[in-house]
Amino acid sequence: MFFMAIDPLDLEIMSLLRDDGRMTFTDLAQRVGLTGPSVADRVRRLEGQGIIRGFSARLDPAALGLTLTAFIAISLSTSASTSAFLDDIGRLPQIVECHHITGQEDYLLKVHVAGTRGLEQLISDSLKAIPGVIATRTTVVLSTPCERTVAPPHETGASDERHD
Repeated sequence: MFFMAIDPLDLEIMSLLRDDGRMTFTDLAQRVGLTGPSVADRVRRLEGQGIIRGFSARLDPAALGLTLTAFIAISLSTSASTSAFLDDIGRLPQIVECHHITGQEDYLLKVHVAGTRGLEQLISDSLKAIPGVIATRTTVVLSTPCERTVAPPHETGASDERHD
């Protein structure tokens, strides 16, 4: 994938949008010293490059009755169909993230459920019923003192190199 260079104005626009995804192009333009159309063009280019993947509301799971967050590590049998597994977990709304990982397990799921009963039902009735799942290991989250989206490279000290 080809990436155009990201300049300091792009980085500033990304930082502002990360903090307030509802900021208008006019407000962004005033903050970075450009015109509204120029900022709109930059945001569209960043979206086209896949750097900005979209805008969405951040919902509070607890306010929706999903009072327990957990990470569930999944081990699959060597004969399991990865695509079938991913299709199956894609139908479970409690799963908000799925990561293919290294180590003893194969996948790490982040889930939001309605308490321990909801967690037990998800594991026992749904996950363990998926063909190829041979083991699960669950870690319950006690609190989340820090949660945010990815920071632009200039805030993390990352190099300007990007890889596929």
